[in-house]
Formats: sequence, C-alpha cells, structure tokens
Amino acid sequence: MFALVDVNNMYVSCERVFKPSLNGRPVVVLSSNDGACIARSNEAKDLGVQMAQPWFQVQHLEREAGLIALSANFELYGDMSSRMMSIVGQYAPRQQIYSIDECFLDFEGVRGDLVEIGRDIRRTVLQWTGLPTSVGFGPTKTLAKLANHVAKTADRKPGSYPAALAQVCNFGEMTQAELDAVMGVTEVGCVWGIGRRIGARLTEAGIRTVRDLANADVTALRSQFSVVLEKTLLELRGTSCLGLDDTTAGRQQIMCSRSFGSAVTELAELEQVVSDFASRVAEKLRQQGSAAGAVHVFITTSPHRKQDRQHSPSMTVPMVRPTTDTRELVATATRALQRMYRPGFNYVKAGVMLVDLHDGGARQGELDLFATDKPTVQAEVGRDRAQLMGALDALNHRFGKGAVRIASAHHGRGTQASVGKQERRTPRYTTRLDEIARASS
Repeated sequence: MFALVDVNNMYVSCERVFKPSLNGRPVVVLSSNDGACIARSNEAKDLGVQMAQPWFQVQHLEREAGLIALSANFELYGDMSSRMMSIVGQYAPRQQIYSIDECFLDFEGVRGDLVEIGRDIRRTVLQWTGLPTSVGFGPTKTLAKLANHVAKTADRKPGSYPAALAQVCNFGEMTQAELDAVMGVTEVGCVWGIGRRIGARLTEAGIRTVRDLANADVTALRSQFSVVLEKTLLELRGTSCLGLDDTTAGRQQIMCSRSFGSAVTELAELEQVVSDFASRVAEKLRQQGSAAGAVHVFITTSPHRKQDRQHSPSMTVPMVRPTTDTRELVATATRALQRMYRPGFNYVKAGVMLVDLHDGGARQGELDLFATDKPTVQAEVGRDRAQLMGALDALNHRFGKGAVRIASAHHGRGTQASVGKQERRTPRYTTRLDEIARASS
C-alpha cells in the first residue's frame, strides 16, 4: 500500500506559519521577479486567480478584495520542506520525495489502521511545523495520488465527495462500488500524468471521468495514445506498474536563470550575475553527486520591448574533463559571456545550465598531450579541489547561502538592477539568524 502526503498550498502555508494574520485571507505568492502568481490560497482561488497568471492582471484585487501578494521566499520554503519530509519519513520503511511539497510512502508490512496513521501524520506535521497536509492511500502510486486529490478536494469543497474522505482518504478500504462512485464524479484530467492535451483528447473520445478511463479498452488505448497511458489505466485498476524509488534520480541538467529587475547593459554587471548563477548550479551539482561535462550560457533582450534592438545569444562550452569545481565552471561561463556580449543592448534575462552530467565519483581517463603534471600530482590536485569545494559548501551551509563566494560573483552597489524583484518577501525565519522571528512582550 502506498501513501501520498502533500502539503496544502505549500508556499502560502509556509508564510502563514509565521504570520497567522494571513489565515483566512486571500494570498498569492509571486514568482522570483514578482511577475506571476505561482501559489494561491483557497481564498485567492475563489477570487478567480489562476495559476501562473501575471500579477498585473489581478493587482486590482488588492484594493477591491483584500488580496495579499508576497514575493517568493524559496529559502524558507525549502527548509520547511526538509523539516516536513523528515517527520513524514518516520512513518514508513521507505520514502520517495517527489517534489518540494509531496512524497510517497511505502506501507508494505506496516500494521494498523492506515486512516488513523494518516491522521496521526497530519496532526504531527501540523503540530511540529504548522503545515496542513492531505494524505491519500492506494494500492498503486496513481491511486494514492488520486486519493490525495479526493482528500484535499473533499476538505476544501464540502459536498464534492463524502465527508469521511476529507483530509485522509484510503482507497484500499473501499468496496469496488464505492470506488466506482468516487471515480465517476472525478474528471479524467485529475489523474496523475494526464495533462491538459491528453485530457482533451480523452474527452473527445468519450472518456470524461476516471471511471471511464479505468473501464476503457487497454488495446484501443495503447494504439491511440501510448504505453504510458496504458500503465496509468492498469494502475487505476490496482495493478502496480510504478515502483517506489528510495532516492530521487539526479537531474540530467541543472539550471539557474532569472529575469532582471531592470535592464542591464554593462558587461561587468552581467559577469557578476553569470558568476553568481554558475556558483549556484555548481553547488547543486555537488549535492547530487554529479560532475558537469559542459556549460551552457544565455543572455536575452526582451521581445516585448519593440523599441529595443534584439540580441539573444547562447553558447555551450565543453569542459576538458567533467568537473565539480566552482572556479572552473564560473571561469568557463564568464568566458562564454564575454564572447556573446554586445554593447548597446538592454539585456533582461540571463541563465547558466550545466549539461552532459556524469557520476561525480567516476574519473575519466584521457590522453592529454599537453599535460605537464604526473598522474600522482593530478590525483593530489583533484583531492585538494574536492576538499576545497567541500569546505565552501560547508561554510555556506553553516553561515547561509552566499557567505563565501567567488569574487566575481560578489554583488556590489551597482548590481541591484540585476537582482530579481523581491519587494514583498517576508523574512527567512528558519535559516537566517538576523531574520529570526521575535516575540513581542
């Protein structure tokens, strides 16, 4: 039996933990440049605010309906997620962290009433972190995900499903008739892995509900769609096709990009931004135990500024050998930038992406005709680099991100235009001592 534990409206819920006055009020969290709504409270959803809707389109709701907008505080959200996942992972032998706000648990061999266990998970997470969660149980991962949707929807919209399914829903204890009834009132687009495009095609084919999909002909579905959708159908019927991964597979690409608060024209400022981005992705690279074989860099002007000249170059530079060294990655990224940059353009966005990722523990052997170091010397240099990068990561983990950085990534007074807007960001309560919450007497 699988469980899917999900934090309700994760970003908004994290904000409400430290600012209870936000409870019951419409709240949205904006993207890293305060441009679009990337999280919404239930009250904001009821006002009609859509996911990823540009902020300027709903800004009028501030004065008309009391809508509150906050800048994204990803440092806070990431730390709160780690705390929640640590708590939830104690309830089952195996855990797969699926995203920042949800994880799967494998309850095979666990005895007891799963609904009561689910309610205990909710109570403990709420008491220890302040985050509200929903829990769904099912014999497959797809059914557990669907049960979580039912638990969350039944809680938010009373009457949509039986009240007993709110907050914690266990498909495993339902009769087939009860499960059919729930699936019969659930749109097919609510199934995990069925996006808008496939959902529209299924609807055109007469498959409108989850029950319709579960009862569909497997052969016909495979011929019209794909084997992936066939697996989804089998999972809905109770046949497990997706296992639980104890560890999340490393990403094949790691990127950091951002739109600027205002246009940047000077190379020196772009170098600082690109150096900062390269430093960030290098740290993420080491965290997942990989090494980068190439660095991709891009800068772009805004196609929406018709009065500006347009220039949006990109460049991928291969490394001599895969590396995890921040210094090498920053140097490579800035060299690429220097070759692409043209004066007189208003650049509004930049990004650095590490590609061709390899196992960080592997060492590539090559014939370097120009090498002057002996193999033993090269090995010692490699160990020194690893120790240096380990010390860099440890210091930044202890004293906060950016406490120690490459000199070229230092943001001075003249670089504020390149920093994404965060005019509405709340304090990073759990990771910065100077921003810790204070109780007033």
